[in-house]
Amino acid sequence: MRTEPAVEVVGLVKRYGTKTAVDGLDLTVARGTVTAVLGPNGAGKTTTVETCEGYLHPDGGTVRVLGLDPVSDAAALRPRIGVMLQSGGVYAGARAEEMLRHTATLHAHPLDTGLLIERLGLGGCGRTPYRRLSGGQQQRLALAMAVVGRPELVFLDEPTAGLDPQARRATWDLVRELRSDGVGIVLTTHFMDEAEQLADDVAIIDGGRVIAQGSPEELCRGGAENSLRFTGRPGLDLASLLKALPQDSTATEPAPGTYRVTGTVGPQLLATVASWCAQNGVMPDAIAVERHTLEDVFLELTGKELRV
Repeated sequence: MRTEPAVEVVGLVKRYGTKTAVDGLDLTVARGTVTAVLGPNGAGKTTTVETCEGYLHPDGGTVRVLGLDPVSDAAALRPRIGVMLQSGGVYAGARAEEMLRHTATLHAHPLDTGLLIERLGLGGCGRTPYRRLSGGQQQRLALAMAVVGRPELVFLDEPTAGLDPQARRATWDLVRELRSDGVGIVLTTHFMDEAEQLADDVAIIDGGRVIAQGSPEELCRGGAENSLRFTGRPGLDLASLLKALPQDSTATEPAPGTYRVTGTVGPQLLATVASWCAQNGVMPDAIAVERHTLEDVFLELTGKELRV
């Protein structure tokens, strides 16, 4: 069983003229896992992924994909990876089914194209030229072309952009099946819920570097980002509540009648707050555990200003 990473990037540098798009970036992707690469516009994520795919030559650092150099070993690497571009890569006049079947013939052991067409809802547009497909249909065809060759590793660039909810769920299911079959997946997306649902590992890129990496749970865990919130009558005795709580907890009333308790949120803290409410004649109108989402973490790390 292979133990080297599916993707290993060390000190990657990529410049466009005087602009440094990627500045000493390090990234590791384990085999058979889904790694989501997140970042604001201009952060360097697309340049990083396109370098791993062999479309760009690095100006510094090393890149290894399935143990190979994606530029010098391109001929050996291409049959082993699948690439879904956000746009392009398909002849405008080619029919959808024709293009998929052609792609399948380029591989030794392709998937059944008929089943793939049915799975991704392309049956009704198989004879439609690519340029006349809707944006969502073009996305699904690009996904099918990326996976039809049974790759060991797939790069998916915004795979659900422009898809309706049904097609989005079908894409998620296909990604999960690929992972269960041992296929590694590098996924770029702007949808934080997609990363939370699919990714084993998340890498957040900004300023041409990876500024955080870990599982969604690891990135969302820690500090006081988890809280318990309840509502009741305004002006409750928070000093009394604090005495009942563990020492690392806080209790505040950010708005009249709305209370926030932070600390190690779990069953014990929830039971303590409920018990205190009962002892003090407080009937909460609502009580809920709130946790940091991946979007919260992303905005905290990269800022909330708009990027162009």
